[in-house]
Amino acid sequence: MTRILFVDRDGTLIEEPEDFQIDAFEKLRFVEGVIPAMLKLRDAGFEFVMVTNQDGLGTPSFPREAFEGPHALMMQVFESQGIRFREVLVDESFPHEGKPTRKPGIGLALHYLRDRSIDLDGSAMVGDRDTDIEFARNLGVRGFKLGPGLETWESIAHALVDAPRTAVVERNTKETRIRVELDLDRAGAGEISTGLGFFDHMLDQIGRHGGFFLSLRCEGDLRVDEHHTVEDCGLALGAALRQAIGDKRGIGRYGSAAERTDGEGGEADPLRGGILLPMDETLARAALDFSGRPGFVFDGAFPRERVGDLPTEMVSHFFGSLCEAAGLNLNLAVRGENAHHMVEASFKAFARALRQAIRREGRELPSTKGVL
Repeated sequence: MTRILFVDRDGTLIEEPEDFQIDAFEKLRFVEGVIPAMLKLRDAGFEFVMVTNQDGLGTPSFPREAFEGPHALMMQVFESQGIRFREVLVDESFPHEGKPTRKPGIGLALHYLRDRSIDLDGSAMVGDRDTDIEFARNLGVRGFKLGPGLETWESIAHALVDAPRTAVVERNTKETRIRVELDLDRAGAGEISTGLGFFDHMLDQIGRHGGFFLSLRCEGDLRVDEHHTVEDCGLALGAALRQAIGDKRGIGRYGSAAERTDGEGGEADPLRGGILLPMDETLARAALDFSGRPGFVFDGAFPRERVGDLPTEMVSHFFGSLCEAAGLNLNLAVRGENAHHMVEASFKAFARALRQAIRREGRELPSTKGVL
């Protein structure tokens, strides 16, 4: 079945001038990111249908010849980049006429409702006005609204093509209020704010070295101590990871395959195997498994009680809480002399192991049991 991207024109494909009429060539400017995004959508199999209201087109207030020149140039630019429109639907009425062909009415697009070859569930509408989103609802397709603080062409293409694994988790108790946002298939720095500066820095390492978008905001009872904030952030982040991973089909599952012995029948060496991460004099190792069975083993001793405003005893407690909520098995070990380096290397090693485990490798479930 064919997926259609219905798109508005003015303010969506091309910038809309103050007088709302693109009736001269010098007014023609493309919206930022539109061509790369549409190429990505085209390559994913989408076809394009333009749906636009052009108030009073063909009347003295908006002569047809003033419209056609800039419109033809716009279409020529798109075609030169390999972007072609299946159909261009133009309503020429004024708003007061209330015609069913004018967005948010779907009179011009009714034939797509009758065409059984169209995948409406997989189709979408992109516009810059509420009427575009209402048009999407009336047609029964997903709606995206462009604008400051809203969607960009890049985010729309990502949402429609990459099938992103996202999660939003809110955890509110008498001790903390936390909101976590994840997108495992999009890199980028989000807002990290917990009231603990060094802890913020460590959480930022997880997103950056994990290769995914992470935003976490926490308001905690720091007047008591740091325990509830750190613990509950671990629980909320773990829940978000579990939600975003979903059914786990296609993931790598393992962060690494750790070797627990020194190969000579001697004592187990916690720094053999796994994801090894050096930081100056420090060496950390992380090995993890999205098995669905939570477990955490930590091997390390920090030379001081605090790094900045973070008690070092809370490092292992954070990871234990995260593993409990995520259904994650994690072995983490660290050796060093500088407590700052040891804590940071631990977070980075975990993030690098996580990056490997969440990587998509197909659609198979990585388990002989048939369930994770």
